[in-house]
Amino acid sequence: MGSFSVWHWLIVLVIVLVLFGRGKIPELMGDVAKGIKSFKKGMTDDDAQEATTAKTVDHKPEEVKETGRS
Repeated sequence: MGSFSVWHWLIVLVIVLVLFGRGKIPELMGDVAKGIKSFKKGMTDDDAQEATTAKTVDHKPEEVKETGRS
């Protein structure tokens, strides 16, 4: 009772095809693919930008605080 049979999936498929039509589904999947590609491109651009803008800080000896106990 908890799992779907083949007939359930066929009914769902027919309903989806009726609602969206045959031409809409490939168009929708193409839009999803474009979104994923642009997301990946944005992530690699951010990583490249972080790598070029990373800076190190050199401390001078007089800036280093010594913690001594008396």
